[in-house]
Amino acid sequence: MDVLMTADTVGGVFVYALELAAALGRNGAQVALAAKGRVLSADQWDQARRVPGLEVFESQDKLEWMEDPWDDVARSSTWLLELEQRLAPDVVHLNDYAHGALPFAAPRLVVGHSCVLSWFEAVRRAPPPASFDRYRAEVARGLAGADLVVAPTHFMLQQLERHYGALPRTRVIPNGRSAARFCPVEKEPFILCAGRLWDEAKNARLLDAIAGRLRWPVLFAGEEAHPDPARSGAARPRHARPLGRLPPESLACFFRRASIYALPALYEPFAISILEAGLAGCVLVLGDTPSLREVWEGAALFVPDSPALLRKILSGLIERPEMRAQLGALARERALTYTPERMAEQYAAAYRDIVAVRSHPARIERASAQGGDS
Repeated sequence: MDVLMTADTVGGVFVYALELAAALGRNGAQVALAAKGRVLSADQWDQARRVPGLEVFESQDKLEWMEDPWDDVARSSTWLLELEQRLAPDVVHLNDYAHGALPFAAPRLVVGHSCVLSWFEAVRRAPPPASFDRYRAEVARGLAGADLVVAPTHFMLQQLERHYGALPRTRVIPNGRSAARFCPVEKEPFILCAGRLWDEAKNARLLDAIAGRLRWPVLFAGEEAHPDPARSGAARPRHARPLGRLPPESLACFFRRASIYALPALYEPFAISILEAGLAGCVLVLGDTPSLREVWEGAALFVPDSPALLRKILSGLIERPEMRAQLGALARERALTYTPERMAEQYAAAYRDIVAVRSHPARIERASAQGGDS
């Protein structure tokens, strides 16, 4: 099976794409990765070169969630169609929305990792304004053009249906992560938060606000400045200790050593960083959102958007090593169920299904009757 897969280079989707490509490759698939958004960093190139047989193609065109991206989206559309014509893949796997409407020769699978409208509603606590109408229309067209729409959680799939209307065939496939890099070591007395600090959805400001009133230091790993040049400003922490953007090996070391991983997110459809923290045996203190409960219920502590409650929970964990040991073990046990092998098997089955359905449309009813889709 030959797969042409897109991935943005800004967030966790790139990590997800490499993990999936490696696992698919171990089962005989050949993946070509079309990376968009900004120039790949040296660390990203290093990670990509470690995936046997992976071809990487690079574009600096804006992503559809950035400011005024549509000329760039049109340019990258031409680029992707040319790539497909040159590579002749069996399947096009799109980790973005608008390109789902393109006239690819191969069947296309669209994965919804997050979206601007559900982000806005969760973070700003208001309906998205009319300025997002173009985005809504482009995403709806892309989803409607997919042979199959996939999301990592039922929550995200429901959000796509609510904001963009009825979808074609759908499936939930959770993300996966290799445990090899995140084997726990002796835990140290600090709290870690990692991710795009500029993203209001991560709610790092809440953790920073109480960091100076905790007995343990709070460490922030990740980018502070927004990657879109049209948007200025940075999320420089005032009380937490900033580590900046770390190479993958260095960040994994902090995960292994951290006793507590705190991400009081307002919106997070899955979060690779939480999975990495769970694999490292960190206690997970997470925002109380439907998607995070879907993935981590029974293996994490959940906190609303309240500095007083967050401080109380973290202070209680600092004082109770036996509770930390128990919760860290539960987090790791749950995280170990989200393997790249399981993820790749489910995607490979989805690829085979849409190829077969494209060839034999009557299979749609049979596949649905067998419970393959939601």
